[in-house]
Amino acid sequence: MSSYRSLFRTPEFTPLFLGSAAQTAAQTVGGLALGTLVYRATGSPLLSAVSMFGPSLAQVLGATFLLSGADRLPPRTALSVIALAFAAGTAVQAVPGLPVGAVFGVLLLGLVASLGGGVRWGLLNEILAKDGYLPGRSLFNMMSGLMQIAGFATGGALLALLSPRVCLLLAAALYLLSALALRLGLSARPARSGGRPSAAATWRTNALLWSSRPRRLTYLGLWLPNGLVVGCESLYVPYAPHAAGTLFACGAFGMLAGDVTVGRLVPSAVRRRLATPLLLLLATPYLVFCAHPPLPVAAVCATVASVGFGASLVQQERLMELTPDELAGQALGLHSSGMLTMQGVSASLAGAVAQLTSPAAGMTTMAAGSVCVTLALATAARRSPRPGREPAAAEAR
Repeated sequence: MSSYRSLFRTPEFTPLFLGSAAQTAAQTVGGLALGTLVYRATGSPLLSAVSMFGPSLAQVLGATFLLSGADRLPPRTALSVIALAFAAGTAVQAVPGLPVGAVFGVLLLGLVASLGGGVRWGLLNEILAKDGYLPGRSLFNMMSGLMQIAGFATGGALLALLSPRVCLLLAAALYLLSALALRLGLSARPARSGGRPSAAATWRTNALLWSSRPRRLTYLGLWLPNGLVVGCESLYVPYAPHAAGTLFACGAFGMLAGDVTVGRLVPSAVRRRLATPLLLLLATPYLVFCAHPPLPVAAVCATVASVGFGASLVQQERLMELTPDELAGQALGLHSSGMLTMQGVSASLAGAVAQLTSPAAGMTTMAAGSVCVTLALATAARRSPRPGREPAAAEAR
């Protein structure tokens, strides 16, 4: 397995890494600012949750109509334009006097994000050696955890000093830095597959990817348990309005610990058996919220639970084993879009439950659902054979 140090000696890895880091920082600062802005204006847990995670809802449309572009567009141009689109959209959210309804109109940026995940992870799979994707993705996840810790902690501090709209402008500036790093640092690679992006090509390849039972179960395992737990996280602002940044930072720290452990410390033979235990760890601590724990206990629960996000590395490794190289971009894009869509759905559902009951009850409900889904998928997976990688069908091209 490649070392982390060797990854930075790989051409194009560093600019892709730095551009993604700036984008993650922008998402954390901007998301916390927007959620706080909406909650202060409306007092609604539902609208606050949807404002932070609602762009993920649009991912399903992108996965349906745009995802073929993940392998059919030049990566450098696509990633740079996506970062610029997010910079513009975030700046619009900061316009003074913008109605709450107009703020939610900008959530269609999720359409653009659905394409970005496939392009980014497909490029990562392309520039790294065969044994490099797992440590590479682990390092990206670690970076995401660190940037979320810094972003949420910094965002919480900035919101105590500045208005949410000023914080949104800072997030837009970070998106611009991301676009600059990607444009100047990446080479002008051609698209991985021929043909023009289209809805029809997206549908055909998605159908091919979904046609395999082992891949279907892997996708469901990547989407559902994870998404339901993000529904718990979406209620941090109404659960602890003045300390949500602390809970988000603790969760990011736990995710970082899980990624380091799974990505570098656990042997491959052991790692393959960890998906279900990690997914159960991801949800179980949130059951404690039924007792309305004080902030210190809630912070410990968020930290321990987020270690379970390391399950996604195990599942992604399996997905790549089951997928032809020429479909890697769309396969990873479908994973990313489906996961983020489920996160948006879960945030909306959790917000609705919290609106009718309480934020603590919403967290407990989503956690219980995640445990049940994980156990059901584990039972189904035991009945499935473990096939090798399948050849790509010609009609998917």
